[in-house]
Amino acid sequence: MKKVVIAGSTGMTGQIVLDHCIADAKIDEIICLVRKERKTSNPKVVDVVVHDFLDYSALRSLFEGVSAIYYCVGVYTGAVNRDAFRKITITYPMTLAKAVKEVSPNVAFVLLSGQGADRNEKSKLMFALDKGKVENQLDQLFGELFFSCRPGYIYPVSPRKEPNWTYALSRKIYPILQLFGEKYSIKSTELGKAMYLIGQNLPAQKCFENEDLLHYLKRFK
Repeated sequence: MKKVVIAGSTGMTGQIVLDHCIADAKIDEIICLVRKERKTSNPKVVDVVVHDFLDYSALRSLFEGVSAIYYCVGVYTGAVNRDAFRKITITYPMTLAKAVKEVSPNVAFVLLSGQGADRNEKSKLMFALDKGKVENQLDQLFGELFFSCRPGYIYPVSPRKEPNWTYALSRKIYPILQLFGEKYSIKSTELGKAMYLIGQNLPAQKCFENEDLLHYLKRFK
């Protein structure tokens, strides 16, 4: 039986990853790191309220025996200042990664990254630069057990309040985006399922661009 950790399980993609993990009979414990308590009746799910995302020392024993970390936490560009964006994008996932790996050395890490992440770390775009930096740091820590998922526009299958006007516009023109092929957009349900499958099957491929995620899903139809 397996134990997994999900960060961002209340978000658009993380919730879908959680649903798939719940449905998987091989997973018997799901540790969800949350900001506040929520009602959950599933016996497999353990909600852990985290007050400081830079200190997981109290959760050391809980992280023992974890086989996969699904990291679905993110922040929209422009929603916070430069320092906060870097902390959320780089420092938070690295702190969790080190804490879990210390007691579960064979754990896999599946990161919800983004299209355009710059592993050369030369981009002038904050999003691309920081996503590239954290990918490099996680790759160095996990090696063959690090998986990066880089979706383009994520179409929210379940209705939601869009975070800004660009996402509201993208939702409206999604049918047009689909006409450009598999490189530029993906449904939230497709992304969540692909991330779940990657973390459970540990494929040879380590970096999944938008079209790679969609192609990977086709293997399981």
